[in-house]
Amino acid sequence: MAEKVAIGIQSFGKLIDNHYFYVDKTYFIKEWWESGDDVTLITRPRRFGKTLNMSMLEQFFSVDYAERRDLFDGLSIWEDEKYHNLQGTYPVISLSFANVKEQNYANTRDKICQLLTNLYVKYSFLRDSDVLTDKDKKYFDRISVDMRDSDASLALYQLSDYLHRFYGKKVIILLDEYDTPMQEAYVDGFWNELVAFTRSLFNATFKTNPWLERGLMTGITRVSKESIFSDLNNLKVVTTTSDEYATSFGFTEEEVFTAMKKYGLGEETNKVKQWYDGFIFGKHKDIYNPWSILNFLDSGNITTYWANTSSNSLVGKLIREGDRKIKEKFEILLRGESIYSPIDEQIVYNQLNGNERAVWSLLLACGYLKVLSYEKYCDIPETAQPQYELAITNLEVKLMFRNMISTWFSGAEADYNDFIKALLLDDKKAMNIYMNRVALSTFSYFDTGKNPSMEEPERFYHGFVLGLMVDLQNRYVITSNRESGFGRYDVMLEPKNPAEDDAIILEFKVHDADDEDTLKETVQEALKQIEQKQYASNLIARGIPKERIRKYGFAFEGKKVLIG
Repeated sequence: MAEKVAIGIQSFGKLIDNHYFYVDKTYFIKEWWESGDDVTLITRPRRFGKTLNMSMLEQFFSVDYAERRDLFDGLSIWEDEKYHNLQGTYPVISLSFANVKEQNYANTRDKICQLLTNLYVKYSFLRDSDVLTDKDKKYFDRISVDMRDSDASLALYQLSDYLHRFYGKKVIILLDEYDTPMQEAYVDGFWNELVAFTRSLFNATFKTNPWLERGLMTGITRVSKESIFSDLNNLKVVTTTSDEYATSFGFTEEEVFTAMKKYGLGEETNKVKQWYDGFIFGKHKDIYNPWSILNFLDSGNITTYWANTSSNSLVGKLIREGDRKIKEKFEILLRGESIYSPIDEQIVYNQLNGNERAVWSLLLACGYLKVLSYEKYCDIPETAQPQYELAITNLEVKLMFRNMISTWFSGAEADYNDFIKALLLDDKKAMNIYMNRVALSTFSYFDTGKNPSMEEPERFYHGFVLGLMVDLQNRYVITSNRESGFGRYDVMLEPKNPAEDDAIILEFKVHDADDEDTLKETVQEALKQIEQKQYASNLIARGIPKERIRKYGFAFEGKKVLIG
């Protein structure tokens, strides 16, 4: 009989003790230990087993689990007898920043200080032992939520010292989801304050700590070395493009298909591959996200699981507020095609605004994109950066993006839907009414508000085009900024069934008071450009009659729009 599939359990011991479904990843213990690396940072997308693996490491090495050798009986790590003598022999400090999701620096700092205080409570027996001096005890007593920055930055450093004295062995430090508070700090605008605080904490803990045996951090992104790891030259970084630990996080295809057969779901392999496959770590392809697979094994239903486990607020913000180039490339991705971009795996959060390479790098780290191919440094000129071919990871992620785009217009949903209907009916009067309502409600939503400029209409209408792609994808192939005739049109809607639907060309222009007196003149300039540049030539070449090609000019002046 197949084991019960339990959802959301992040404790290794709980899974083993209750005989729940578990894919053996204990070989990760051996691979990590024998690497010999002083401090390791492993980045993987969310819900890929990072916390479970950290729990497994803690329960393997920690002296607190010295009597729980049974947890590993029958698993791959137990096949090597030398690891029998290693289990339960080290003091281990384990903490997680996964729940540090505050909206300001003061609350974030308090939350981190509370986690450090909780550790001191856990090891309060040290306070009363004879290994601490009177001065040590005074420091021990100062650890609290409102402690000074200087005490907070040394909290893990000092605790390592105390544990080393007590047990006579150096400590292993495990920090899970180290970058969660940093993502929140970027979104909510307190990045610089948090960086200064965490830099001191991390350097004291992982760089200048003589009582550290090994350190391991996990997260989604590799925050730039200059930001928080400036003095940490002993750090081994393993990202999604690295070959190390490639199969230790996530399920391989063999593991997925074996589990599906066990649960009587073997006939669904093609659908499961289409929906959940696509993650690539290093050279290892066909990695599946565990969260979706576990939920599928439990329910037997194929739907979005992993893509719905987070608000995706940062990703949505970057794409929505991104410039024309970012939105145009995103259109290409939504069509199922690939884009090319340099990648910098050291995420510099304060450079994300307007930095196209940083945006694609973040989406890759988060698991929303995958690398199809890349140029090697030795194959390109010294002055160039290697290009990565990127695509949306799988169908589940694609559906997540479509839902995300739909929410952009939720504040004006009724007017937006009415505009779509009016567009399809060629009702210009109604198009003008509803488009102005949509623009008034959502225009500023597409701009950061920091640098108001003539760029704002571009941000809005390219976001609007993405909305059209989502809502009209069953009836039209929608493209933008493509060559046709003697220029580049703004938007083209080519009907999938020309016998039923007209083709549509949209041209956008921002009103220039120096060249046009009224918005009507701006509309006429847009329509004139469509004719002069012969944007309809591609459609005509595909057999669509001229009379079945509709052309509209959109004129923008602030949040006001005129369509003609």
